[in-house]
Amino acid sequence: MSKIQEAFSSGKAFIPFITCGDPDLETTGKIVRAMAEAGADLIELGIPFSDPTAEGPVIQGANIRALSGGVTTDKIFDFVRVLRKDVTVPLVFMTYANVVFSYGIERFAEMCAEVGIDGLILPDVPHEEKEEFAPAFRQRGIDFISLIAPTSQNRIAEIAADAEGFLYLVSSLGVTGERAELNHNLSTIVTEIRKHTQIPVAVGFGISNPEQAAEMAGLSDGVIVGSAIVKRIGKHGREAAPEVAAFVTEMKRACTGV
Repeated sequence: MSKIQEAFSSGKAFIPFITCGDPDLETTGKIVRAMAEAGADLIELGIPFSDPTAEGPVIQGANIRALSGGVTTDKIFDFVRVLRKDVTVPLVFMTYANVVFSYGIERFAEMCAEVGIDGLILPDVPHEEKEEFAPAFRQRGIDFISLIAPTSQNRIAEIAADAEGFLYLVSSLGVTGERAELNHNLSTIVTEIRKHTQIPVAVGFGISNPEQAAEMAGLSDGVIVGSAIVKRIGKHGREAAPEVAAFVTEMKRACTGV
């Protein structure tokens, strides 16, 4: 069992997402530590990219702020190396194929292993192209996490069969962002996934309040929240850590029903 899978072993997992360097890396560090203390089971760290095609306006804005502040992939690796001195929860990078490809796939994987990254999500890499990237990470014990969308139904068996870490189930079509209504047919997809793998399934995209978190946790093994957190960081800036921690505590309780 990988470290990521272990994050799901004690009940429903809550997985927050944050863009590294928004508004700066020092603040990102404070927020990551606050989220870990507030009960986050696994944390997604976004490496900013100039053309984040899966992101809505909230996370696009965070990418722009981070890049404008001079954040680079190397600075993020250095940041994670320091973070790992006291943060023990699993950490997963979420970024885009071009970031990894331009850095060098092998070199990027080696740095991930060196600083203590447990998994990688590349939302713009289709399952059919996964093996261009995954082996370099797999051989270093880093999970290459696959996504399943509501339109993936004919490919669920194929994607689930070789899934690593956890399966990221996209709750709705389109880009990231808060939504008033979520897809209520996800239970059918989860049932189909279960026929092919016992790897945990976490639902993301659009979940922004405790009621939605509780509903999605009822269907799956975990809940991923990004835009609602990034929105709070955009509003509170360098003072965002307490605000985000309170939100994570609330969402974790909703997931676990405690």
